[in-house]
Amino acid sequence: MIVSIANQKGGVAKTTTAINLAAALAMRGKHTLLIDMDPQANSTMSYLDVRTIERSVYDVIAEGGCPLSDVVQPTTVGNLWIAPARIALAKLEAKLVGELDAHFRLKDRIAPLRPSYDVIVVDCPPTLGLLTVNALVASTHLLIPIQSSYFALEGTDDLLETVEKVRARANPDLRLLGVLITMHDRRTAIAKDIRGQIQRVFGEKVFTTVISKSVRLEESPAYKESIFSFAPESSGATEYYRLCEEVIDRG
Repeated sequence: MIVSIANQKGGVAKTTTAINLAAALAMRGKHTLLIDMDPQANSTMSYLDVRTIERSVYDVIAEGGCPLSDVVQPTTVGNLWIAPARIALAKLEAKLVGELDAHFRLKDRIAPLRPSYDVIVVDCPPTLGLLTVNALVASTHLLIPIQSSYFALEGTDDLLETVEKVRARANPDLRLLGVLITMHDRRTAIAKDIRGQIQRVFGEKVFTTVISKSVRLEESPAYKESIFSFAPESSGATEYYRLCEEVIDRG
């Protein structure tokens, strides 16, 4: 299973979901690879010192001679490896303009490594450009995090339209794994209304697990830890472990 975590809106806990879902899968004994496709490199920073990274996903996709296996590094979490990003990824779209295989680069680079991992999680940037399309073309499943806020569904039509275009030609097997409600404040009436709105739009595709607002979830990346080692008794740890169970069941 290759799961892209995508939403072109920023601040929806996309990277938080990527790093903690990947960690939970690894804790379940799944050999897991986290691929950071976001030039901001926040997933990478959550597990590695970026100053020590010599080659990244940019080198893998931009150059033919750098296999993905050359940039993959182990993390402090057992069974979890990461293919790191650097800011250079922001230049990739300009680099690949006019290349016939531009949308298939990531898929082609992943192919030799697929037998080595049970699950590959791809953290996408908050755009619908070439990086996100590469991730969707390479993936078997898409997970969409949606923040529990007033403008929650804004822009999801564009994302789903992009998914349909990818399905139509490049990757007809791409499936929507589910929609995850994040940063949910159970104390407010508006949060309850927005949850209902999201469920009316996506129906059974909405995960039962809802990720609550949590200071612990915001703090853990600063200590280069997942929520499970940073605050194992927190609500965030419980919720992301439940999400992992749902992902395994659906996948």
